[in-house]
Parts: sequence; C-alpha cells; structure tokens
Amino acid sequence: MTNDTLDRLIAGTYPNPDSEGTVGVTTKALTIAPSLAGAELDLVKPLGFGPKLAVVSDKTTQDILGARVVRALAGHYNVNNIVLPDAPYPDDTTVQLVRSATTNCDAVIAVGSGVINDICKYASALDRKPYAVFATAPSMNGYTSVNAAITEHGHKKSLSAQAPVGAFFDLTILAQSPARMIRSGLGDSLCRTTSQADWLLAHLLLDQPYRTLPYVLLADDEGPLFESAEALMAGDIATMERLVRTLVLSGFGTAIYGTSAPASQGEHLISHYIDMLGPDRPMVFHGEQIGVTTLSMARLQEAILASAPVIVAEQETQASFVARYGDELGKSCWADFDQKRVTPEKVDEMNHRLNSRWPAIRDQISAILLGSSHLESVLRKAGNPLTPSQIHVARDFYEQAIVRSREIRNRFTFLDLAASTGTLNRLITGL
Repeated sequence: MTNDTLDRLIAGTYPNPDSEGTVGVTTKALTIAPSLAGAELDLVKPLGFGPKLAVVSDKTTQDILGARVVRALAGHYNVNNIVLPDAPYPDDTTVQLVRSATTNCDAVIAVGSGVINDICKYASALDRKPYAVFATAPSMNGYTSVNAAITEHGHKKSLSAQAPVGAFFDLTILAQSPARMIRSGLGDSLCRTTSQADWLLAHLLLDQPYRTLPYVLLADDEGPLFESAEALMAGDIATMERLVRTLVLSGFGTAIYGTSAPASQGEHLISHYIDMLGPDRPMVFHGEQIGVTTLSMARLQEAILASAPVIVAEQETQASFVARYGDELGKSCWADFDQKRVTPEKVDEMNHRLNSRWPAIRDQISAILLGSSHLESVLRKAGNPLTPSQIHVARDFYEQAIVRSREIRNRFTFLDLAASTGTLNRLITGL
C-alpha cells in the first residue's frame, strides 16, 4: 500500500483541493510499519530533541510498549520514565501532574492511545516543548491532530494543543490490541459522513468556513476500510494499515484546518454530553460511543433532509442554562451557545435562505452521506455497539443528551436545525 498521500503531507507538497498551491503538516516524521521493534532510537534521533526526555505511559501501555521505548532510548538520552495509574482521566488535574513531572525535560514522548496522547500533547503545548507519540492502539483519530479533549472544571472541551513532531505505529502491536479498542477506531472513523454533513450545513446556511481537503484525504481509504470490517477484527495487517491511515489522515485534516471541526460535530456533542453529565457506568471507549451517536446523527440528518425546515427563534437564556447546569458550567456553556443561538434578528434571514436554497442545500449534503443503514452494517460486521444500552446509557438519558448536547459548544449542526424548527423532540424516538 502506498504512503504517497502521507509522504506528500509530511513534505508539504500535497495539492490543495480548495485553492492554489500545496499544503503540509507540522509533523516531521511518520512511520507505519509491520514492526518497529529495535527501531525506536532510530525513529526518535532525527527529531532533534534535547538530551532529557520524558516517556509518559500508564501501567498498561508501559507493559505493552513503554518499557521497550525506555530501554531503547536510555543509552542515548537521559530518560525520565513517567508511569501514570491505569485509566488516567484527561482533565486539568492530570495535565498539571504531567507538567510538574516533566519540568526538567526537553521533550515528551507519549506511549499510549487517546488519553495519554491528549494529556501529553496538551501539557507539552502549554510548556512549549515538542512531543512525539508511539501508538499502542488504533482507537481514535487524535494522534496527529492539533487539539486535545480535556475536561476543565467539569466542561469537556476540545482545546488547542499541538501535533506530534513524530508519530509511530507498530501494526503488530496495534493488531494485538483489545478488540474493543480496534472497534473504537473504526467507530471514530465512521463519523466522517455526519461530521461533514454538519459542517457543510453551517457553511451553506450560515456562511461559516468549510474545506473539502479533510475529506479528500480520506477518500481512498475509507471505502475499502468499511468493506473490510470483518477482516479488521480478524487481525488482517493490511486492513489494520487502512484503519491507521484513516485515523492519521483524519487527524491531519483537522491539523491543517486548525480545529477539530472537520471530524467532530453533532455526533461528538452527544458523546461529550454523555461523558460530562451521565451517571457512573462501566468503561466505554470513545469510538464505541461515537459509533452509536453517529448512527443517531445519520438518522436525524436523513429525517431533516426529507422535510422543508422553517426556523423559529431560540427561547434559551443564560439564566435557564445556569438553572440547568449550575453556575460555573452553565455560564461556560452559555458563552459557547450564545455565539450560535438563533436570535429573532437571525430568523428572517435564515428562513429566507432555507426557502430559496433548500433544494440545493439538501442535494449537496445528501451527496456526501453514506446512509444510516450502511453505517449500521459496517458496525454490525465488526461487532460494535449499535444502541445506547450497549454503551450502558439509559434510553431516557440518551434522548436528553441528543436534545441538550447542542448547548455545550459553539458548533451549529443538524441538532440546532432540528431544535430550531421544533422537530427534534418529535424525531427523537427514532434516533
């Protein structure tokens, strides 16, 4: 399988489909190989890090790969081996813990997957130190992004961070990941279609920025990956490479654009709401949850596109948010929501645009959808969760998450369109 797209992005020579010229990424080195055993030092040395390195893992990823990386680097660098407790939580407290432990280090190397990577990329960005990552599971698309999902004061946010200088993927290790983590990566990949539809809606209805580049990058790998869901779960290395490429390219798409918008829209809002405000439950991987919320968003988008929307003004106020979420979280969420809420001043212009352009808007968005039945088939073949109960969420709370999740971030999605037209509550039982 060729790495031409990845190579050109690293080199800064990838043709920009949205304008003249070329685009690239700040990541200097990317290696996806059947095995990286024995190559760890040779991968890190060209990155130009100083002599003092922090290698950050948790107890599980330390055993999987962290100890091997430390041994490989110890003869050439002064290595501070930082092992967090199992299942560390990506919040401001853990970020500060890592910052304190890496004070005297020149660079940070994350050994892990979503949580370890997000903690390290955010902590290192705050301290203006470079970082690299050795992946231990193909569980999410954030390895090469410039954002980190961090909870601050109870509000889960996508915060500006930095891309890794180097990102390294040992396919043998990834293929041996727990099945649920592989399914998580597949589930996180599935939301391309719903994220793109939401982002395009905001562009066509509200003139918000939109780019095709993040999706052009994924075009060659997405279809073959989804067609090979069963082979992926059977340990096929070639299909695992497809999954890793899809995750990496999705991350690069967000890195080039500068925010998580291309890959995180309504389906992620529902998921974040569940994480922020849901009851205690058994552990669920991010991508497992995204697979379920993506199905809900796909069904909602299909239902809304089948109608002719008419918008009414929002009735929410800061006081209603504070009453619902408490003072600190309520004001934090309102600050985001207030930027996109449909005020009386906006209603006439939005309805004029919907009335005059709806067939064109509908056709443009419909052309990029994969369809909820196809998405469900992909997840079913891989054994992924399909329903709220399979991610340990009660149906009534899941419906609450669908209705309220649009309130936690300034992103206008089909959730907002459905709520503003008064149809969200009516459609919710079918999502």
